[in-house]
Amino acid sequence: MNTRILSPLPLALPRLLCTLLAGAAALLAQPAAAEFPEKPIKVVSPYAPGNTLDVPLLQLNEFMRQATGQQVVIEHKPGAAAMVGTQAVANAPGDGYTLLLGPMGVFVINPHTFSKLPYSPDKSFKPVTNFMGAPLLLVVNSQLGINTLPELIAYAKKNPGQPSYGSFGAGNSSHFAGALLNQRAGISMLHVPFNGTPPLVQNLVSGQVNAGFIPYIAARPHIESGKIKALAYSAKSRAAQLPNVPTFNELGFPDLEINMWTGLFVPASTPDTVVKRLNSLITQALGTQAMRDRVLPNDVYPLPTTPEEFTAFIATDSKKWAEAVRLTGFKAQE
Repeated sequence: MNTRILSPLPLALPRLLCTLLAGAAALLAQPAAAEFPEKPIKVVSPYAPGNTLDVPLLQLNEFMRQATGQQVVIEHKPGAAAMVGTQAVANAPGDGYTLLLGPMGVFVINPHTFSKLPYSPDKSFKPVTNFMGAPLLLVVNSQLGINTLPELIAYAKKNPGQPSYGSFGAGNSSHFAGALLNQRAGISMLHVPFNGTPPLVQNLVSGQVNAGFIPYIAARPHIESGKIKALAYSAKSRAAQLPNVPTFNELGFPDLEINMWTGLFVPASTPDTVVKRLNSLITQALGTQAMRDRVLPNDVYPLPTTPEEFTAFIATDSKKWAEAVRLTGFKAQE
């Protein structure tokens, strides 16, 4: 009698078919990256209208309109140390059509100054790319009669509690820059916080505060008019616009190498395919000459990265600011 051994393949076919169908369904559930975007993209800015970052966002809109036929719409949601806009995006659908213009303070300073946040820097968002960076200038009112950082330090040592320095808000980079300078130089300049850069500059120019840490775009007209003088610059190398102003590193203060970065983020539930598509489009925009022409004259720099590079950078920068907060002992009022 002949014995025929039946192949197990027919029995496995139903299972194989189910697996293939499940995989196909999963792929269909993912937004097709090549088709994204199919409608306008909203970028939530936690700043008031008319700030420096509106300019590159408008240029991004122009690139996206030409590249995809879709626009970038800016929605301003300022308030609560940028946390109003941040929380709005954390709670938005993860479809790639709502992005956060996320300032460094939200991700690497607030976690160390607030005991509780309405969002998780690590779990509420996925980084898309870093976007723009801007160093700080230490400037003084010209009537103070000080022309160099060593002169300012010598003056402060002879006059404890003086001079005063302004920041554009307690608990942000301009505040901690002054606090770090106090700690590293062994002086005690008086910190005076303001609600944003415009009132800081106004009080600096009028002499209500003696010094301040501000970006070049805010300082430029008053440096040109002679009302304020730049003493030091917080980037790795000197500013092309102010080649005679030394960096903090040159002056012996490497801790004050500060670049105020702002990145783009999406809700954590956004599919990786969409994140990669957004990253590709935005980094292409950041690399265009049109973008550079719009931002570089204001000492603002495009900072294109991959999502992975940006994630690693945020982790490193957070450690730096944790140390700055620890040195100052600052805690936010909640």
